[in-house]
Amino acid sequence: MAKRKPKTKKTPRKTFKLPSFKLSNQQKLVLGSFLVIFGIILCIAFISFFFTGEADQSNLTHFTNRNTETKNWLSKTGAWLSDLFIQRGFGVASFIFSGLIFLSGIYVLMNLNTAKLRKHWFWGTLIVIWLSILFGFFKTNTDILGGTVGFELNSFLQDYIGKIGTSLLLLFGLITYLAIRFKVTFESITNLFKSAKKDLKEEFADANKDTIIPVDNNLTDEAEAFKEAFEINLEKQPETKPEPTPEPVKVVKTEPISAPLEVNVAEGEEEEELEMQVEQVIDEDAERNNLANKLVDDFGEFDPTLELSKYQFPPLDLLKKYDTEGITINQEELEANKNRIVETLSNYKIGIASIKATIGPTVTLYEIVPEAGIRISKIKNLEDDIALSLSALGIRIIAPIPGKGTIGIEVPNTNSTIVSMRSVIAAKKFQGSDMHLPIALGKTISNETFVVDLAKMPHLLMAGATGQGKSVGLNAILTSLLYKKHPAEVKFILVDPKKVELTLFNKIERHYLAKLPDSEEAIITDNTKVINTLNSLCIEMDNRYELLKNAMCRNIVEYNKKFKDRKLNPNDGHQFLPYIVLVVDEFADLIMTAGKEVETPIARLAQLARAIGIHLIIATQRPSVNVITGIIKANFPARIAFRVTSKIDSRTILDGSGADQLIGRGDMLYTQGNDLIRVQCAFVDTPEVEKITDYIGSQKAYPEAYLLPEYVGEESGTSLDIDISDRDKLFKDAAVVIVTAQQGSASLLQRKLKLGYNRAGRIIDQLEAAGIVGPFEGSKARQVLIPDLIALDQHLENEI
Repeated sequence: MAKRKPKTKKTPRKTFKLPSFKLSNQQKLVLGSFLVIFGIILCIAFISFFFTGEADQSNLTHFTNRNTETKNWLSKTGAWLSDLFIQRGFGVASFIFSGLIFLSGIYVLMNLNTAKLRKHWFWGTLIVIWLSILFGFFKTNTDILGGTVGFELNSFLQDYIGKIGTSLLLLFGLITYLAIRFKVTFESITNLFKSAKKDLKEEFADANKDTIIPVDNNLTDEAEAFKEAFEINLEKQPETKPEPTPEPVKVVKTEPISAPLEVNVAEGEEEEELEMQVEQVIDEDAERNNLANKLVDDFGEFDPTLELSKYQFPPLDLLKKYDTEGITINQEELEANKNRIVETLSNYKIGIASIKATIGPTVTLYEIVPEAGIRISKIKNLEDDIALSLSALGIRIIAPIPGKGTIGIEVPNTNSTIVSMRSVIAAKKFQGSDMHLPIALGKTISNETFVVDLAKMPHLLMAGATGQGKSVGLNAILTSLLYKKHPAEVKFILVDPKKVELTLFNKIERHYLAKLPDSEEAIITDNTKVINTLNSLCIEMDNRYELLKNAMCRNIVEYNKKFKDRKLNPNDGHQFLPYIVLVVDEFADLIMTAGKEVETPIARLAQLARAIGIHLIIATQRPSVNVITGIIKANFPARIAFRVTSKIDSRTILDGSGADQLIGRGDMLYTQGNDLIRVQCAFVDTPEVEKITDYIGSQKAYPEAYLLPEYVGEESGTSLDIDISDRDKLFKDAAVVIVTAQQGSASLLQRKLKLGYNRAGRIIDQLEAAGIVGPFEGSKARQVLIPDLIALDQHLENEI
């Protein structure tokens, strides 16, 4: 290990971090200043090119000669840059490049978000290309408007689609840009035309009103008389507002007056339609969602794996590939077993209509269809007789097979094959799973990879006699999660009373493990520390439920989705919540030494912790009723049973027989409250686990393991912080909060003063030592000994 540390510091991968977004402030100042100045230099050179470019063309071939004189405002460098970008490049549109470079310098200097800058560069580059083609469309040879790029692209396009096709393609590019960049739709365009049409009508109507009098001056004498009568009525109408008289009716019948009336009526109808406006009211939730969407657009979704973005999952090469993998069909053995089964059943006058064999890695399933009239219970009672005739251990009869009209007889193979961990991890069913906590347990009788979701179980109870594969099963579960989940997504709490089974996982402490703040080692081997860890996990559960309540979420999946979408504010205490998996290797030992102190928090976690992402895996080699109590069994619907020694133990773990008929060496039964599934557990050896943990442990890790909340037991003393100088800075503020609320609890200080649990607990101890709150009273809040703020000030003054 001592030789690996300097190697990891000098790996070439870390050198690539310098040009990324982890620049120091000095590097940002230098890079930003360079980009700003370079953008200004390009702009000056481009402007000068329009006045001096033609004169400098002949001197560009002698660019390296110091005696060559150029008239560009930035001398030879300016002449060369402007010729490169404008003459040989994109023409006038190259000014956009100078602006983008200048803008990049501003972003680096001001440490702004680079997501918007990338958008500016993307759209800016597309605009440069589009303008170059547009300007080049109007010229037949190279020109500074479109540059060489614009000229060549136009020549290429016109050779294939002609000028009309090129112009339509340019129009399509403009429409696409407006639609994507500025969200322009067909409705917005039609509304624009409608508003323009309305303006034209209003101007037309005003023009008609203004020209009525001069048009009427050229009418005949008869029409003039009608006009005078009409004008008199119009003048009197706004002043006296008389009721309609017969005179206007006569006037309307004349041709010269009817036209203005029709225009006025049409104008009035149009105004009534346009004055109708519907205002859309946006509620507060939509505004919050818009704000969250804007944050996602600007910064992207929150990525919990960003701190360890360079983390690499262990490769499959670390797992061993066995030569004996794969199923070999022994036709002689199949025929012999079939004949013995048929012969045994026929001895008891049980006829068989058909029989089919399904070969698995360790067990072969013979499916038989009995003749009509045969009772299933009769075949079920012949289990021992069939085992005797086959001379085999581990015969199990499934009568009937769920979902099929057949009876199954499971017979162990003479030569079993190893199911390697590599084969199940590499399986498509595991690699392509979208489960939250996928676990590859092994392979079924039909040789299918068996993958289950721990998050759906939601807790797992394992039992089996010594040496039957229980510890290998735990390693298979942990290995599956290590191959599928990032260190930011899952944390393990490992309890190993044997002190030897799970010690290899110490190497990934700062990646995957969780522990108490005052613990030296993450893997718990002392039974007295298990109690504090379980109670601390209960506090973590309560804190998480408080976060879910404030976020109005039902489970951890909804909560993390909201947090990733930036709809939850970290300043309010919200954070990304990883899954926590508690693994207890020998539960019976804890029950014998601690009893109810362990069983109570285990039962509470099993009842409540599913929704907030805390899952329990408890293993024991002694599945008796005093260890696996009714409360434990009721909250652990998922069970795994390896071979046990008696039918009583099988009924305790599986609520039925079957575990006593297994053959051992990883042969197991899995149930999730319904059917029993026989699985050959995947084999992962200790050297394989060591390679995996070495590979993970050698990578960059978090500063420390995931810290659980501090748990203060009833026996904890409070006479530690008596010295006034050692008190917390927020001691007086906390005292004011406690006395005002008349409630002495650490959770109140956490909410009001926005403190962590550990600091709030220390302040509560200091308040007790100062005589402001009473002693610890279990689940109740401490008694407040000071009645009001005036008494508090007097009490603090007397201390000084």
